[in-house]
Amino acid sequence: MGWPAARPGKLLIIGDQGFGDCIQFGRYIPWAAMLAPQPIIACSGELLPLLSQLPHIGKVVTRWDDAGDYDAYIPLSGLPRLAGTTTENIPPSGYLAAKPALVEEWRARLDRLAPKGKKRIALVWAGRPTHKNDKKRSLKLSQFAPLFARDDVVILTVQKGDQIAQAGGYFGRAPLVNLGPEIEDFLDTMAILQHVDRLVTIDTSVAHIAGASNVPTSIVLPYAPDWRWLLHREDTPWYPNMRLYRQRVPFQWDDVIARVAADL
Repeated sequence: MGWPAARPGKLLIIGDQGFGDCIQFGRYIPWAAMLAPQPIIACSGELLPLLSQLPHIGKVVTRWDDAGDYDAYIPLSGLPRLAGTTTENIPPSGYLAAKPALVEEWRARLDRLAPKGKKRIALVWAGRPTHKNDKKRSLKLSQFAPLFARDDVVILTVQKGDQIAQAGGYFGRAPLVNLGPEIEDFLDTMAILQHVDRLVTIDTSVAHIAGASNVPTSIVLPYAPDWRWLLHREDTPWYPNMRLYRQRVPFQWDDVIARVAADL
């Protein structure tokens, strides 16, 4: 991927897809800024504290009225194509970082809440029910039973949304600390992940937060996954810190979760 010479004109980059897509493709914004300096980023408010970390941005807005004048626009998901992306030239991960003050705040909380001497495993088991492929990607908390049977781990749930209620019915050998109600935004999630040994997650935005901030991650994928995860491989060029666990039979998760638990 080349770094083009700057040209005059103001560019508006629109966060056109879901949270995970915007986090994944945010790595291309500095590249676009070399072509059109100080671009304007339009995105959901939840993404503002993440994308505003990226260098060479003019401003990040959450309302069209705040975008001001611009000469051209492009969806954020269109940048990889313009950059000539292949599996060999994807910009590296590590382009997002947790805020030091939040990292220290969560360090103190987790030292109080999590039992000492156990591996800290963060867990996300469900995504937004409105996602078009949610039935294929989301699980129930109870389906992670092989993970809960281990006595050398503590489970830290970073699940958000209505599905965190499932934590109330948890039963397992591993202690479980439900952090979901205390997480206010993506910055909290990223800070928590700095204190875990590994994240275990479905294909959702938290996976991309972990990938973009170099947190070791195990992601469980349906038999027919989203395009970004490719096929027939356990790694991904998008996030070197991530290991992929794929269904071998459609809608069958038992073997997937057993492999994740065995490999911790």
